[in-house]
Amino acid sequence: MTYFAAALARTADGWTGRELDLRDVEDLESLAEELRDLVEEQNAGPALLLLEEDDEYVGVVRVDAGDLDEPRVFLSDRRAVQASDVAAMLWEEAEDETDLDDDDEDEGTRPVAEPVGDPALLADLGTSSVVLLELCAEEGLLPADVLTGIAERAGFLEVLDSLRDG
Repeated sequence: MTYFAAALARTADGWTGRELDLRDVEDLESLAEELRDLVEEQNAGPALLLLEEDDEYVGVVRVDAGDLDEPRVFLSDRRAVQASDVAAMLWEEAEDETDLDDDDEDEGTRPVAEPVGDPALLADLGTSSVVLLELCAEEGLLPADVLTGIAERAGFLEVLDSLRDG
């Protein structure tokens, strides 16, 4: 599976970011440490991981400056946890959940996505939980488009686009 993952942090001068290779990240806690390091390097906050994989789902992880609590996580579709090692790493609690039904009544149609996590993690950055869930559910909108919508609202679209093009 191919993915795009970007770590972004808000600084006094705006947003900064870098692309992340998640193959070197062992678990959610080590990812949170990477994000905390970015916050400390930039004297910034918050730090976000924005992820999209194979046009299938969006993942967002948030760490705030000085916050040593668990990172806040949102996945646009919990079914990604079963198909993706990256999604499973982000959503560690999924191991405790029961298996999802693979029996769809209409085999030719894709079932509706089932978002999990904290949809309010971007509310103070311009994307309320309602808007985030609407973006994820919008027919024909790809995960990259969802990330673009998030980036526009938060003011880091230019940084995100430069990482995508880089």
